[in-house]
Amino acid sequence: MHCDPMMWVAGIRALYLQALHPRAVRGVIQNSDFRKDAWGRLRRTADFVGTTTYGTTEAAERAGARVRKIHSMLTATDPATAERYGVDEPALLLWVHCAEIDSYLHVLRRSGFPLTDAQADRYIAEHRVSARLVGLGPETVPASRAELAAYFEKVRPELAAGPEARVVDDFLLRPPTHPLLVPARHLLWRRVAHLAYAALPPYAHELYGRPAPAPAVVTRRLRATGRVLRGVPAHVRWQLPPKHVLRAVARLGPGARPAPYKLGR
Repeated sequence: MHCDPMMWVAGIRALYLQALHPRAVRGVIQNSDFRKDAWGRLRRTADFVGTTTYGTTEAAERAGARVRKIHSMLTATDPATAERYGVDEPALLLWVHCAEIDSYLHVLRRSGFPLTDAQADRYIAEHRVSARLVGLGPETVPASRAELAAYFEKVRPELAAGPEARVVDDFLLRPPTHPLLVPARHLLWRRVAHLAYAALPPYAHELYGRPAPAPAVVTRRLRATGRVLRGVPAHVRWQLPPKHVLRAVARLGPGARPAPYKLGR
């Protein structure tokens, strides 16, 4: 799944969703110059996913150790209560994890990626490993679609589109870019951002206060975008930095090439 080009749309959806947890997004905004280094942050997240997916066990463990060390040193302050808390609180780590996995699974399946319900449950269960790497106990992490849905139902009362969420929303719609690239941002990036936003659950649209097209329209757009992006040859897409897939193929041999058709076997 992780070599599918729709993962980029899924990643943006995850950012929209993660920003709706006030305590979680506050930790990001207060500990980083998000707008000035947003692209670097996105690249580091993509690199972590690529390493834990396609790297060696040792590389994945090192990546997890780096994330845990960084998180252990960071805190955030609730402006309403002056409470100071660590960004590595299990509840916050769990929210970030679940928002990511839900977004990856939702966008790819809705855009036509061939995955059965049983395979979707297996995908969620396998990600208890990545949850462990960032500091969560695997037994506390949803391991199926039913458990993931129950988690979101439980956490919904805590969600809100606060000031920090508005900062993320504004960035995703108008990310900083060179003046000469502003037209391209308007034509290309905004389309992707709008599509990712449209793929959010209805309650997220309500919280942000911005409507989305009808679900059937969103599904058609996701499928059309998926067909276009998947039309780009895989060996071309895999050339994009940091080339995790190519490095894995070089290490494991051609038989390890990611191929969706293998899911049917």
